[in-house]
Amino acid sequence: MLIHHQVALPPNYPYTPISQHVYLMEPAKEYQFELDPFQKAAIASIERSESVLVSAHTSAGKTVVAEYAIALALKNKQRVIYTSPIKALSNQKYRELESAFGDVGLLTGDVTINPNASCLVMTTEILLAMLYRGNDVIMREVSWVVFDEIHYMRDKVRGVVWEEALILLPRQVHFVFLSATIPNAMEFAEWICKIHAQPCHVVYTDFRPTPLQHYIYPCGGDGIFMVVDENGVFKEDNFLQATQSLLPDQDVEYKSFKGKKANVIDRSTKGPSDIIKIINMIMQRDYQPVIIFSFGKSLCETYAMQIKQFDFNNEEEKRLVKTVFDNAIDVLDVEDRQLPQIKFLYPYLLRGIAFHHSGLLPLLKEIVELLFQEGLIKVLFATETFAMGLNMPARTVVFTDVKKFDGELVRYITSGEYIQMSGRAGRRGIDTRGIVILMAREKMAPNAIKEMIMGESDNLTSAFHLKYNMILNMMRVEGISPEFLLKNSFYQFQNTATLPALEEDLRRAELEYSNFIIPDEDIIAEYYDTRRLLDVYTHEMRQIINLPSNCLQFLKPGRLVRVRHADMDFGWGMVVAYGKRVDQKYTADSTFEQRLQETSDGQDHQLSSTDKYFVDVLLYCDKDSIVAKAADGTTTGVKPCKENGTGEMMVVPVELNSLYCISQIRIFPPKSLTLLKTWV
Repeated sequence: MLIHHQVALPPNYPYTPISQHVYLMEPAKEYQFELDPFQKAAIASIERSESVLVSAHTSAGKTVVAEYAIALALKNKQRVIYTSPIKALSNQKYRELESAFGDVGLLTGDVTINPNASCLVMTTEILLAMLYRGNDVIMREVSWVVFDEIHYMRDKVRGVVWEEALILLPRQVHFVFLSATIPNAMEFAEWICKIHAQPCHVVYTDFRPTPLQHYIYPCGGDGIFMVVDENGVFKEDNFLQATQSLLPDQDVEYKSFKGKKANVIDRSTKGPSDIIKIINMIMQRDYQPVIIFSFGKSLCETYAMQIKQFDFNNEEEKRLVKTVFDNAIDVLDVEDRQLPQIKFLYPYLLRGIAFHHSGLLPLLKEIVELLFQEGLIKVLFATETFAMGLNMPARTVVFTDVKKFDGELVRYITSGEYIQMSGRAGRRGIDTRGIVILMAREKMAPNAIKEMIMGESDNLTSAFHLKYNMILNMMRVEGISPEFLLKNSFYQFQNTATLPALEEDLRRAELEYSNFIIPDEDIIAEYYDTRRLLDVYTHEMRQIINLPSNCLQFLKPGRLVRVRHADMDFGWGMVVAYGKRVDQKYTADSTFEQRLQETSDGQDHQLSSTDKYFVDVLLYCDKDSIVAKAADGTTTGVKPCKENGTGEMMVVPVELNSLYCISQIRIFPPKSLTLLKTWV
């Protein structure tokens, strides 16, 4: 197994290479199996009281490192905190650690168990609340904090919580970071080293205990096609064969609705039949248990209902499901046991079918997790949060789509998201390989699918942003300010890291500028200044000419004018009529002549936004132009005809300041044309 080890060190730190580390004579925890090299390297860092980031694939054995840190803290009579991004993962880790160490507590938004325990399992939000609350008793005794799924820090909505907690934690605390593979792990370690003035090791391995085979199932088809084998070889012929029957991208309709998240994607009517086909195939080939990822809570339940006629459990398994279910809901009141969600899910559980999403009651989610771990659920429909660190691998993983709605738009899932979810396939020590099946509903370019399946994980980037509740919380803590958080944030660190490259680019640009020689530069500069001055005078002169008192007398029907608006030159056109938009100070009975009287006294008048003149001009415009009026009466939607393009003559209302030239020439148009006024 190939491992990569790096370390970020503070200045003048007396570092001893980890290869020279002498392990404890009596380790804090012993294992019944031989540790992998990356586990040994991480444990050596922990024994030296130095923080470590372990970056490895799902099921590689990262939890061993966290368990050793917990065991060492408990051995030294110190507290340790284990944080996770979601409650489901906290619940699972609590069960595992409680059975291993005993003195373990759980703190989530839903449940509080043994809050004075030496090892506390909690969500990151609970840890942050403790830091702002100033719980000195607990934090003074904490020696290690384990951050599970630290790559979740890049989440746009919740990622800032991780960053806040890491900044606010005391410097004497050491860290164990567990993460999926992240390309810029060393950058993160350098940030931790900077803000906490302590070494931070990076132990990375791309070893996958159970190799994966990736298949495509074309919706509407009858079989699956292997596109990437267990050695990572992309099979383009199989890919082309799998996608030849699919519709092009633009023929598959996706709809989005405000206020909804993942369930906004319209599915084709073939969806349910495809689900039935693929589950039949999985069962026939003995590929169960299977996790089917759907990007929407309602879709999980919809797909489960499509296979309600299946029964995957025998009588003994049904009896076990009933026992677990009855024992779990026994804590509820008799009335609560009749909740629709409980009654709806129970028949599916008996058949070995379940769904798991954030809309489920916490108790039901825990029941589903327990039954899946015990092998009593054969088909599980889940949203992508189920892939967030839960130690619940299956033999097969199915993606119901290659696109998802991320809260803003419908997009292809990223390589990092695909790696995270597909990592659930393959049970270490049980399966020789994991099966990943991608249900394709539309044609994709080979490079796109190759990038998704074989690409790198997403970089760990900061999602830091100031929030109102963050600022209010800081007001309760002495010595903490928004400036302090910003200065120490990963966001600031990443941006500062780019400064040397930007300064080098600036230096090169300045050098190139200084070496640039322009022949007759003085003459060209003088010409440029004269040209600019001429443009200024021309503009001022045109403003004077276009004053109503100066130009209206010439804007008779048939007068030729040249129109320029912004950067669009419409060329020459013919005046049809002119008029002024009605000011609110006039009554409906006021005549046009009365309204025009103001500008016939020879004085210059500044026109307000409610006092504009418009000239109807017959112009040659692009045939796709639509003459429309904005709220202030100005014209929108009109475009000049392109060179060699198709256009047509249109009567367009033009403001006086868009008249570039007024010709001496005046023609006499037909009377029918002068009646086409737009300003009435």
